[in-house]
Amino acid sequence: MDDEFAKLVRRVNQPRVVIDNNACEDATVIHVDSVNKHGILLEVVQVLTDMNLTITKAYISSDGGWFMDVFNVVDNDGNKIRDKEVMDYIQSRIETSAGFVPSRRGSVGVMPAEEHTSIELAGTDRPGLLSEVCAVLADLHCNVVNAEIWTHNARAAAVVHVTDDSMGCAISDPKRLSTIKELLCNVLKGSDDLKTAKTTLSAPGVMHRERRLHQIMFADRDYERVEKAGVRAVEEGSSRPQVTLLNIEKDYTVITMRSKDRPKLLFDIVCTLTDMQYVVFHGMVNTGRIEAYQEFYIRHVDGLPISSEAERVRVIQCLEAAIERRASEV
Repeated sequence: MDDEFAKLVRRVNQPRVVIDNNACEDATVIHVDSVNKHGILLEVVQVLTDMNLTITKAYISSDGGWFMDVFNVVDNDGNKIRDKEVMDYIQSRIETSAGFVPSRRGSVGVMPAEEHTSIELAGTDRPGLLSEVCAVLADLHCNVVNAEIWTHNARAAAVVHVTDDSMGCAISDPKRLSTIKELLCNVLKGSDDLKTAKTTLSAPGVMHRERRLHQIMFADRDYERVEKAGVRAVEEGSSRPQVTLLNIEKDYTVITMRSKDRPKLLFDIVCTLTDMQYVVFHGMVNTGRIEAYQEFYIRHVDGLPISSEAERVRVIQCLEAAIERRASEV
């Protein structure tokens, strides 16, 4: 009954989006008011990111069951959003976004779709890995429609969309799919790999691709630092993200992050916190010419702040990885 009542409240109180070009001199200001629920911040940030908008500042508040956020955004050229069609599209996308796609953090089965087959890969990073994967697919008469691969901390994750090279549609034959999976796993296995290479075939459109890449690398535990001679010392001396956690009495855990600014940074952070089952109740984002500063007041979905040293260390490692992954994307 509680779930049905929550659905009724959301239907009655539809999201309200106001786009204002007069409130700020150098950015378009987007106000979003909505009934709060887990994942809504990620949904809004994802819409803005998919529109290739840069979030220069953000003010987040979602306490008391209501979501009230403000985003300052600019386009790729650093200008305000002036095109009315684009503004209307942003407003429509946010206001009409229905519930969120359920998380697929575990294993999934073979689920070809009509347009193409989506292949998810995880394994040891090494030079030439993507070309080897593409060569295997070509030998198996698969046409690569598009592919995206991220590498971080000696691990690699990829999402590749393929079709049958003669029919131009998804591959549905179970035996052929099994062969593809087996041969790609062989490619992904490293000679000194202590982790198991993984190949998964699934239906496209179920999950935002970049969010899925975060989830694949998170499941592969890429946030665990790899100790190699000379490598760790160089990394520690370089300009790595600074992530700190502090508990305020028993109410919230406050996360502060300083890192080099780049596109999609906020999406990567919010994506990771959401998939780790943390809720952002308050926050602010401020970006400069070089550095980005982010501060979030969070709790776990169970309503508690971070309560152990092991959990604190894990959250710091995962946020550092989220910031670094896209920087090493190929």
